[in-house]
This record gives sequence, C-alpha cells and structure tokens, in this order.
Amino acid sequence: MHTQPFLRRRFLAAVLMSAMAPAMSLADPSGHEGMGAARHDHDRARHALQQGEVRPIAEILRRVADEVPGEVIEVELERENWLGKRLWVYEIKLIAQDGRLVEVLVDAATAEILAVEED
Repeated sequence: MHTQPFLRRRFLAAVLMSAMAPAMSLADPSGHEGMGAARHDHDRARHALQQGEVRPIAEILRRVADEVPGEVIEVELERENWLGKRLWVYEIKLIAQDGRLVEVLVDAATAEILAVEED
C-alpha cells in the first residue's frame, strides 16, 4: 500500500519536531508571546534538562509509545500543578492506532504517565 511510506515520513517528521518542540512550545506563565518569550522558554527548557528536572524527550517518547502507540503530532513542556505538586509535564498529542486524537500527560521528571485523555 502506498500510504505506508507517507505515514513513515509523517512519523519521522513528527518525532523530529517533537524533539525540538519542548524548547519552542514551553508555556510562558507571564502570558507574553514573541521572540523574547520564545527565547526565555527555550532557556528554561534547557536549564530544566541540564539540572535533571526533566528527562530527555526521546526517553519520554519511548515510554509513551510502549503504553499508547500512535503517531505523535505535538509535544509541549509546561510547568503545572498536579495533585498539589508543581511539576514539569510533557503534553503529548498523538493519533492513536484506532484513529482517535489522544493527549498523554507525562511527569517530565519520572516519565510516569499521569493521564491519557481523548482530545
């Protein structure tokens, strides 16, 4: 079938974009947007990784693929309150194998899957 190479290319593109996404789409709590906020977000994401506050995205994606197979289409890294604790959370949107759009929330420090929600 001709769709397999197309899907494979889309998956590889999504993985590459996902690897860059945490630095580019980290939510800025100040609500400011633009290049200054993007630069600040990138620095915060890099600092969190260097300090061991978050695990590398490749590790997180492997964990998610084991639990919720599908095509990753978006990744965000955000600072969130989760059950009374302040956590770094990867929000990973994917198209599940059955075609559903799913959001997987992952504790960025432990790689623990916190929630799987239909989007």
